[in-house]
Amino acid sequence: MILVKMTKETSLLCLLVLTSLLYCKTHQAALTVSPSRSQFFKRDSVSLSCEEDNSSAGWTVRRNTTRGTRTQCGDGWGKPASSTCSISYLLSWDSGVYWCEWREGAASSSIQLTVTGGSVILQSPVLPVMEGDDVTLSCHTKTAPFNLPAAFYKDGSLIRTEPAGHMTLHHVTSSDEGLYRCSISAHGESPSSRISVSEKPSTTAPTTFLSPSPSSHPSPPYLLLSLPFVIVVVLLLVLVLMVRRCVQRKSEGDPEGGEDNITYRNVNISHHQ
Repeated sequence: MILVKMTKETSLLCLLVLTSLLYCKTHQAALTVSPSRSQFFKRDSVSLSCEEDNSSAGWTVRRNTTRGTRTQCGDGWGKPASSTCSISYLLSWDSGVYWCEWREGAASSSIQLTVTGGSVILQSPVLPVMEGDDVTLSCHTKTAPFNLPAAFYKDGSLIRTEPAGHMTLHHVTSSDEGLYRCSISAHGESPSSRISVSEKPSTTAPTTFLSPSPSSHPSPPYLLLSLPFVIVVVLLLVLVLMVRRCVQRKSEGDPEGGEDNITYRNVNISHHQ
């Protein structure tokens, strides 16, 4: 009876843990910006969305600005709609760090948005770019037409001047990371924006697990599932070992082991007359 009780309690405990793990979900979302740039003019509009592979429900947009930290969309700024936040009239104090946050605490990578009162902005990638990709930077003014000659700078040093107002960095590497800005003669210069380069995923993994899109770089499915899978396997192994150990202890310590524990000896009976 003791063995049965211990086995039932252990099984119930493991089943509860396994059930919670099976229903547990690894939440990973990305914050997308529309239009896709990190610099805006005053009075521009922007839409920020939290996007997850399965569902975006439960995500909210938060930000850190000079007017407050960790403020949620709708709390004095922006108009929330599900997992999207819209700002219809940007002002300088909307400059800051934005990110998505799950209701249970998980958070996405953050992005920096800059709102300028000047007349020139640099259009650059909002999210880190993949190593080996080509990156195009564009310099725009608020009033003049596009494609004006523009000078591009990195970390304060002039790279070159482009007659059409856009510059392409080919096959970027970590050495291309830094603060970029641009300037247009007679119009001014843009604020600086950081370009980050992420390492290219390893190609040694089995090709059956990887199917990335050329334009986006989602996390491979096996990366999201590996940790829960390992935990489940380990718990199953622990359960099997515990049950086996209990059975062995029961068989070794039970005095009523049945016929297998009976020793037969030859007994000689002598009759004395």
